[in-house]
Amino acid sequence: MKSLFNTTIIFLVFTSFIGCKEKQTVEINTPEEVKEEKKMTADIADEHFIDGMTGKIWHNYLEIKMALTLSDADQVQDIANVMAGTFSQERAEMKSLAQQMSETDDIEVQRELFAKFTEIAGPMFEDALSGGTIYKKFCPMAFDNKGAYWYASIEEISNPYFGDKMPECGTVEKTISK
Repeated sequence: MKSLFNTTIIFLVFTSFIGCKEKQTVEINTPEEVKEEKKMTADIADEHFIDGMTGKIWHNYLEIKMALTLSDADQVQDIANVMAGTFSQERAEMKSLAQQMSETDDIEVQRELFAKFTEIAGPMFEDALSGGTIYKKFCPMAFDNKGAYWYASIEEISNPYFGDKMPECGTVEKTISK
């Protein structure tokens, strides 16, 4: 009986020693950290397209949109350069716009080129969507109140035309689902 009691005590001490050996930590983010983390996350979801090229262009498009939202001209240049290499000859106009975005570090020029790119690429995205949902959004105040469209994979507004100045300006004009 005494040896059973000693064995049980030794087992409990050994178990508690091993259990306490792992250091457990809890990370608590402040609301500002959560907001910053959300801002840095691209809005890339589960859309599917009928061809791989359109899917790649969509992915790059969303990355450029996020970089413009964050007013990061260097990031726009890098992604636009990668995007320009994606296009085949039948998409020469889109390739040219992507190339122009990659060659300028002026964020406002990049935004204008992005708006032109959106006008051309938007119908391609809508026609090639084979699964998921994309949102066509509109900012009426962009470019001296002329307005401009952009596409996104989430319903929440993050305006690429104003960056930090007016990140939530805009509305969802059209929801495209397949």
